[in-house]
Order: sequence, then C-alpha cells, then structure tokens
Amino acid sequence: MKIAISGKGGVGKTTIMALLANHLKERGKDILIIDADPSPHMAETIGVKDVEKITPIAEMKTMLVERSGKTEGSPFYNINPQVDDLLGRFMVEHDGMKLMVLGAIQEANGGCACPENTVLKRLLTTLLLSPSQVVLLDMEAGVEHLGRGTIATVDQLLIVVIPAQSSVRTALKVKKLAEESGIPRISFVGNLIQDQEDKDFLTENLDLPPIAFFPDSTLIRKTERRGDPIIKANQDMEDAVRELQAHIPGLS
Repeated sequence: MKIAISGKGGVGKTTIMALLANHLKERGKDILIIDADPSPHMAETIGVKDVEKITPIAEMKTMLVERSGKTEGSPFYNINPQVDDLLGRFMVEHDGMKLMVLGAIQEANGGCACPENTVLKRLLTTLLLSPSQVVLLDMEAGVEHLGRGTIATVDQLLIVVIPAQSSVRTALKVKKLAEESGIPRISFVGNLIQDQEDKDFLTENLDLPPIAFFPDSTLIRKTERRGDPIIKANQDMEDAVRELQAHIPGLS
C-alpha cells in the first residue's frame, strides 16, 4: 500500500501522517515513511534523536549528479539511474518504523528534468513499488510535486484541509492535478476541527466529503512546543486515526 499526503502549508499534514504511521505500526504493519518536504521535520515528529545528523538526500548534490550520469557540457543524463544501494544507506530506523529523508529540489526550475530531480524520481519509484510495506509519503506543501509527477504511482492521496477558504481552494487544486496525474484514489481529510460548523463548512465547500476529521488539539500544540514527539500525544486523535484507516482500502 502506497499513500501520499499533501495540502496547503501549515494544515498539519506531517502530524496526521505521523499519527497514521504509528497507528499502523501498532497494528503490525511494516512502515516506511518518506519525508519529501523541502523543510523536513518528520524525524522530530516521530521522535528520532540527533535529527541534525540526518542529511536529506536532495542536499547531496555531487552524489545526485554522479548518479544521473550527466557530465559537464553535456545535455544528456541517465533517466533510469542506479539507486538501489541508497535505500539501505539512508534509511533511519526508529521505534519500529523506517524513515528516509529525501528533501526536495529548491531551485526555480525544480520542476524540470534536472539531474537531481531525475535521481529523486527514480528513488521514489523504487521505494513506492515495494509490495511488502505500507509506504507513507509526506510531500511538500502546495501543488509543485504534482507537476513533477513524483507521486503518480501511489495508491491513495490524502489531501489535508482546514476550515478556511484558502485551504479549500488549494485542496481543490491539488485534487484536480492529482486526477490528471492518474492517482486512483483521492480523499480529503479535515484537520483543526473545533465543532460541527467546521465539519459542515468543509463538507459543503469541497466536492467530496472528508473521510475523517481530526480535532484542533491543545495537547498536540503543547507537545510540539516542548519539542516532544507528537505521536506520543495521540490521545485526542485515536478516533480520527481509526476513522481514517477504515476509509482507506487495503489498510483494514
């Protein structure tokens, strides 16, 4: 099962992905989380120690260019680079879950077929094709990743949306591009929900009702401020995580 999560910046997609990962791990699933956000912080969210020692693969420019096969002055490079050895070298294991921090290209032409992006795409494809794991892919905010086609092979895209017009507009745009990318299942997930009015707002303004609603949690905020792993503050979220799992085929 291969699941990606996206949404406007600040809507809580990393928190929800981490909570889902921990929930599935506790139910015997083999979990691999891929942090593909330009500002990755999944490691802190799940409680990895010494996160400053983790270098995102996207920042290893020399290695990425070498893997692409591109040479100075040449417009050509290998569109199918060797990446198998990177899987073992750059995975971090913590509390029964595996994490790989990819980061992302942060250049103005990041959507092009540059050597670095070519290697990252290949790496993502290799990981996402693994049939023995639940692969959870935490994407960058917004819609750029859809333009690069890096999540076209996932089984399910979760779009996190909060009860705000700007978040709804972004969520609908993400859904449209995801449909054009051929992703088979696309669902909305509501977050920072305070009351029934918030649920109604999202249900009425989205073209599909959210499959789960996560509450606006004071406990989560206080835990994050202390720098503690958010997955340890899941008391407020258990019902929402179970509801989310129940609505994703292949996870029940």
